[in-house]
Amino acid sequence: MTTPTCFSLNWVDTHVAHLVLNRPEAMNTMHPTFWRELDDLLTQLHTEGKARALVISSTGKHFSAGMALETFAGAIQMDDQSPEGRAAIFDLLTDMQATFTKIEALRIPVIFAIHGGCIGGAVDMVTCGCIRYASADAFFCIQEINIGMVADVGTLQRLPKLVPFAVVKELAYTGRRLPADRAAQYGLVNEVFDTAEATLAAALQCAREIAAKPPIAIWGTKQAVAYARDHSVEDSLRQMGWLQGAIWSNAHVRESITAQKARREGQFPPLSPLQSFKTLG
Repeated sequence: MTTPTCFSLNWVDTHVAHLVLNRPEAMNTMHPTFWRELDDLLTQLHTEGKARALVISSTGKHFSAGMALETFAGAIQMDDQSPEGRAAIFDLLTDMQATFTKIEALRIPVIFAIHGGCIGGAVDMVTCGCIRYASADAFFCIQEINIGMVADVGTLQRLPKLVPFAVVKELAYTGRRLPADRAAQYGLVNEVFDTAEATLAAALQCAREIAAKPPIAIWGTKQAVAYARDHSVEDSLRQMGWLQGAIWSNAHVRESITAQKARREGQFPPLSPLQSFKTLG
């Protein structure tokens, strides 16, 4: 892909990728280019199999101020004058939702380092992650209600899985800000740090710890946790049996134990690169 304009992708260690929102002058707002670049970068990370953990952070005063409002008047025309036009809104939203869902479906854990405002679409985005760290100045806001619309790219579907339902309703109905300390109390944020720098350092350290484990075991764990969130205990236990039977490795267990005893890093094969059927032949 061409060099992105809304993001930078760096490799902190051999197996830790760091994706940075890098339009601080625009408060890292989200417009069609943002969506295209994010989709391409996530697809690249997913298919390559090189990264074992991904950290997503940002620049400037705020993590992201959410959707660029001028988008609705310019690049995206929402036709509410006919049933055909309103039906097309469904397909547009489905396409946008799919990009953020790629974060959730990525083969590796995703850790967010959040500072300043995490507003509107940014809440949709971070709820797709596995782990969220925040600086003391961070806050979360379901901004959509403040501009006369319903949050529609994942917040209302994922946030109730993360915090008490009554809290979701309060935030979604009022558009109030949820400060970092309260977000931590409710479980939305894993830990709060004094500064953005300390937050990012903690996220990267967590990513390094994850990257030291067998990638296929991390993949399996992410699959199991995601499945258990949306299914009964009985169904999830059955799925766990199928999953473990598919990926169990005596060699990985031996290497993990040997590496711990020797106080060295374990040596594990990476996830296999993925191929698209459309590119074969």
